[in-house]
Amino acid sequence: MRTGLPTPPDYLRCIDSPIGRIAIGSDGTCVTSLAIARAGSLPWKKLDEHSAPVLDRAATQLHEYFAGTRRSFDLPVALAGTEFQNAVWAGLMALEFGEVTSYGALGQATGRPTAGRAVGGAVGANPVPIIVPCHRVLAANSTITGYSGGNGIPTKVWLLDHEGIDHRA
Repeated sequence: MRTGLPTPPDYLRCIDSPIGRIAIGSDGTCVTSLAIARAGSLPWKKLDEHSAPVLDRAATQLHEYFAGTRRSFDLPVALAGTEFQNAVWAGLMALEFGEVTSYGALGQATGRPTAGRAVGGAVGANPVPIIVPCHRVLAANSTITGYSGGNGIPTKVWLLDHEGIDHRA
């Protein structure tokens, strides 16, 4: 849920979803970005859509996820980040549908038990939300502390409710 996305992707496909329009980016082999519309706006709105087979698969799998018939994604994802960010994102990818973790638990898993703020920064910098399920991270008391994708907390609430994850707003 990156607030400022990097350079435009080589390939781009946009789809409609219950949480708004979604732009999926690719290098032609892997999914490299996913952005959820905020106030009806997506990044790279002036970039023409130019799909690739991996984006067609991603679109199909996202539609299945939103329809409730898919519980995991089977897509190649390329994440460009620091060693610490990649460790946090690997922890996110290990979460199953409906499973939740906390920022503290992710810090523990990366060997930095007191790095809650840094974990939050890495979670927020996730370039491929939903597929890399950063919405499954809550505070230790199950409170939603924020979400930078889409329309923020309402988007995260929708995703958590969709997966049947208990939370407090």
